[in-house]
Amino acid sequence: MDKKKRVIRDYIFIIVGSFLISVASLSIYDRAELVIGGVTGVSIIIRHLFSVPLWLSYTLINVPLFVIGFFTKGGRFLFRTIVSTLLCSFFLFILPAWEILPKDDFFLASVVGGIFMGLGCGMVFISNCTTGGTDLLAAILQTKFKHISMAKLVQCVDSMVILWGLQIFGVRKALYALVSIYVFTKVCESIMEGMHFAKAVTIISHKGDEIANYIITTMHRGVTGLDAKGMYTKKGITMLYCVLSNREVSNLKDVVNDMDEKAFFIISDVREVHGEGFIRRDELV
Repeated sequence: MDKKKRVIRDYIFIIVGSFLISVASLSIYDRAELVIGGVTGVSIIIRHLFSVPLWLSYTLINVPLFVIGFFTKGGRFLFRTIVSTLLCSFFLFILPAWEILPKDDFFLASVVGGIFMGLGCGMVFISNCTTGGTDLLAAILQTKFKHISMAKLVQCVDSMVILWGLQIFGVRKALYALVSIYVFTKVCESIMEGMHFAKAVTIISHKGDEIANYIITTMHRGVTGLDAKGMYTKKGITMLYCVLSNREVSNLKDVVNDMDEKAFFIISDVREVHGEGFIRRDELV
């Protein structure tokens, strides 16, 4: 995907994702009185304890996060986050509180709300931004803890907010909120991994040169040849390794089978690929 199309796709995802987040917050969580974390949850707790207006605590928490985010993630990342935050505020202002679910069905609210919120946040996250608040805090923390997914960091931060709210709003609603956070995390990770999903293919064949030539000239993909040795035959052979999209794997399997019926063909899942033909950092704006 070229840079212009990727930017257009990203902003469409930001708009749709912000809409889904707003629907989940306004028509599901707010009606069921479930606090699933986030700056909004913190603001509700602060208002309950100290009578601080919701808008004031929300602003006071977000402003330093935006400042820290500017230095840790860069202005380009922050711009998109501001856009997403403003879109969420806009949708929350204009949308009515739809009666999507029964008000007293907390389990259904926690599951459906988690699905809506996970879809929305997942679309926002893969567009290289957040919705502000604890999402932004998670993105800042990920600069230090790169081995932890952003969805899991959000889960940890929100869980702490839930534990704090447990003392204020009771055990029952806090437990349902934890259920919703779990659903949200799983859906969000599925969206993020699914968008950058690929297949790693390993091929062991005596016709490695022919297969490699097909991959390079016809599929226009890179392929690496590794010197290997069959421990049974004690003979050397070239092992091919390449990364392809899901659609390309099926085609390559048929071609390899036609070239060499005895070829050893291994397919592995790859969650994210950076490089030519996949995700390039200079395409993220």
